[in-house]
Amino acid sequence: MFKGTYTALVTPFKDGMIDASAFRELICKQIEASVEGIVPVGTTGESPTLSEEEHLRVIELAVREADKKIQVVAGTGANSTKEAIALTSGAESMGVDACLLVAPYYNKPSQEGLYKHFMAIAESVEIPLVLYSIPGRCGISIGEETVARLAQDADNIVAIKEAGGTVDRVSSLRQVLPEDFIILSGDDGLTLPFISVGASGVISVASNLIPDRVKKMVDLALSGNFKEAELEHRKLYGFFTTLFVETNPVPIKAALAAKGLISEDVRLPLVGLSDQSEKKLRTVLKTVL
Repeated sequence: MFKGTYTALVTPFKDGMIDASAFRELICKQIEASVEGIVPVGTTGESPTLSEEEHLRVIELAVREADKKIQVVAGTGANSTKEAIALTSGAESMGVDACLLVAPYYNKPSQEGLYKHFMAIAESVEIPLVLYSIPGRCGISIGEETVARLAQDADNIVAIKEAGGTVDRVSSLRQVLPEDFIILSGDDGLTLPFISVGASGVISVASNLIPDRVKKMVDLALSGNFKEAELEHRKLYGFFTTLFVETNPVPIKAALAAKGLISEDVRLPLVGLSDQSEKKLRTVLKTVL
């Protein structure tokens, strides 16, 4: 169902507003590269700074431009269960293929709280749902046993985006999850080792700029050709790591701007790259463009 390369899309801004034209162009490039899907309004899409109206508009634009040529997995998570249900239900009505649900951030619920939060969302919709564990941003991890419990109790919770930063976590999840439950890498630099222990692909930041190259690496790994996949990984690794020289999505927006695809505008409290980071990014871009 969800296997391969999915691009965690940026949300382009122009003069403080969503740049719909640039957003559509980005999606066209993803379709041309034959990625499996796009993920609008996740972390990379600056969802915390979008109003609910803007959030739903970006999803609507993505669904319309994708036009069933590639999948749309909309970011609809929130630290309020009520808000997450509203966003997820709204996305379902627009025709998305699935929704991505980040763990509630800041309020730090217990594992039981996480279970009830995700179950409440799952019971409110029929579309497939992808959990999103990123403890570095949320302050909590969705525990392995909680993921297994959700997989058992909710037929439409079918996958997890794992961004905990360790290969061991994927191995631990695989031990307790059904074989058909999908694990996707949430970190470009760990995609190859994640696939080697049971992941099915990546939700990628780097593929905003180089979708064809990320897809090539992922497809090689999924076909079992790890030697050639490793060669691609080595070529791209410097870019993967530089995309996190400052807070995502600041570096990837700067990289896209350097190629003339979008403005590098981000919304406060994010700010543009420092001079030092921009110099480092431009040096690395020469190796991948």
